[in-house]
Amino acid sequence: MNFLQRLFKKKPSERIEKKFVERPPDWSLKISDLMEEMKAGKRKSISGQEIDWAREYERSLIPQGYRFPQKGDLYEALKDMTVDYITAWSAPYSGGGETSLMIGEQVWIDAEIKEPNPIGAYALPVKYEQMEQRIVAKEERESPKYGGFHFYLTTVELNENFKLLQTGYKKWQNVLNLTDAGRSRRIS
Repeated sequence: MNFLQRLFKKKPSERIEKKFVERPPDWSLKISDLMEEMKAGKRKSISGQEIDWAREYERSLIPQGYRFPQKGDLYEALKDMTVDYITAWSAPYSGGGETSLMIGEQVWIDAEIKEPNPIGAYALPVKYEQMEQRIVAKEERESPKYGGFHFYLTTVELNENFKLLQTGYKKWQNVLNLTDAGRSRRIS
């Protein structure tokens, strides 16, 4: 019997459970700090436990009274700023980088957020096609494996650099899943 067969034949009580270990009291690293340590060669990997600690630490830094993002929130940039964007691919990787959002540009939270007090959320621009052409290189956009782009904005950024315009916003009325290279195209 191979490993997977043995693993799935075990009763739930016999399976190895992930043990939660409390964050060390002196922990002061955010997820971005862990990533910078990786880039600098200070570490070879980041454990799931360290990610949990970093997320918990980041959550502790969010000022009281800040509103946590929710699906359907529509925001407008209050100033020109640099933000992170992520490109999606029908391949085992993602890309992205930094770009500029200009005062008045609008983004919205299009997906359900799975945790009650998120440290951030993924957002799409309201003028998706226009911004996609400005942000994502033509060679990437034309790749058959390219699957779109989105922003990652922290809860602090959303509260300090954006104005919440509306809740319950729905930009896309129809969603058509196309099978070409796994891309999903939204039609408004």
